[in-house]
Amino acid sequence: MRAFYADEPGAVLSSAVNKFVFVTVNPKFDDGVRVAYSRTEEVERASQVEHALVRAALQSLGIEGGVEITTVADIPSRGTGLGSSSAFTVGLLNVLSAFQGRRLSAQSLARESCRIEIDMCDEPIGKQDQYAAAYGGFNLIEFEADESVCVTPLILPAGMLGRLHSHLLIFYTGRTRKASAILSRQKSAIGADGAKRGALRRMAALAHELKNQFEAGDIDDLGEILHESWMLKKSLTAEISSPEIDRWYDAARCGGAVGGKILGAGGGGFLLFFAPPDTHAEIGRRLGDLRRIPMNFERSGSQIVFYNPQEQDR
Repeated sequence: MRAFYADEPGAVLSSAVNKFVFVTVNPKFDDGVRVAYSRTEEVERASQVEHALVRAALQSLGIEGGVEITTVADIPSRGTGLGSSSAFTVGLLNVLSAFQGRRLSAQSLARESCRIEIDMCDEPIGKQDQYAAAYGGFNLIEFEADESVCVTPLILPAGMLGRLHSHLLIFYTGRTRKASAILSRQKSAIGADGAKRGALRRMAALAHELKNQFEAGDIDDLGEILHESWMLKKSLTAEISSPEIDRWYDAARCGGAVGGKILGAGGGGFLLFFAPPDTHAEIGRRLGDLRRIPMNFERSGSQIVFYNPQEQDR
């Protein structure tokens, strides 16, 4: 969050996962704009589009009309903590740039997506999701006061990702939330409370500690690091957790999980746990009212999977 990294470096350890947002762009027969997501908009020009991210992306690229955009996703598109809004923005920029006959680098995709979400749409969010979606893979991502971002891919020993994956469980809480509301309160709290800034400082340090351990092939401390990070995160604002989330978390720990966290801003979405594989069945039993979601790590960032320039010539 800018409220933190404007004064001292921020850092996250991040991996993309194999859940995808698919965005397609096609020339429209007339000069209007059609956008299909959870609803359908059909307007005469880009400035009339109600979907803020789509409107900003079109305006950023100077596209006034003559375009049809559709999107589908593997997971709920907002409020789940998996960065789907930023993944959508990155994918939309990628495909609209290809529509214009241009190819953007991962750095350009991430930087411009941040500009659209944070500056143009005034979302009080961080930058980690955009860079994760643009670059893919397992990375240490560092944020500097001059707005520069450094992405360092982790060099992991053979078999490390398989061992790590075998210790992770993810459950969907069935609860969604508006991250911007939670993050706005976090932003205010950071500026007003030195202890909360100290919690964020420790969370950034944990990212560096975990990078060193992972590159040494050690996953054993991940559970405790996740637990410490979750306790620190919960201390930022009351909305990050809830009695229900705390109950699920405690039940998983009693079932054998070493640590975990709510992914994203908090308040709902997905619960991640680190636990020995032989405890997974018991944890699943104790969290029987939650849906376990299979996920794996994803090496690739945003990609153009189909491109047909002839369509634009019709």
